[in-house]
Amino acid sequence: MPYALLALVLVILDQVVKYLVLTYIPLGGYVPFLPHIACLTYVQNTGAAFSMFSQHTWILALISLIMSVVLAVALWKNFFTHPLGKVTLALLLAGAVGNLIDRTLRGFVVDMFQLLFMNFAVFNVADICVVAGGIAAAAYYLLLADKLEHKEVPHGTADADR
Repeated sequence: MPYALLALVLVILDQVVKYLVLTYIPLGGYVPFLPHIACLTYVQNTGAAFSMFSQHTWILALISLIMSVVLAVALWKNFFTHPLGKVTLALLLAGAVGNLIDRTLRGFVVDMFQLLFMNFAVFNVADICVVAGGIAAAAYYLLLADKLEHKEVPHGTADADR
């Protein structure tokens, strides 16, 4: 299943980047990455986006686990039949699993990408997957699914008689 492989590759990328940050950047330290755009800053985040719910890491881990299972089942059961829809699910799954690994093994999520041109939360590869996948999934479902999804209509319904 190529979409599960995509999710796996993204989880591996997320974990490799986090490993490199943990290994080479001290907590709170930073290194240049893209001049005037972003640097790599090692931050430990026990919460969700913008450190919300930072006292409830275990709840966030549970939510990540549940969402990971739901997304894996949605991929397996072909919730979306079109490849574009499946890619959105794979992105969401990779993001959920990437941050779930951190929450369960470390008790916090390793964040590293800090934008220099605006005041924004520090984020990681898994966060990029969640945001890109979430926006893409919403756009796909709202704008494209009716045109691209070819789900079978049960026999005997009004749509099947047309």
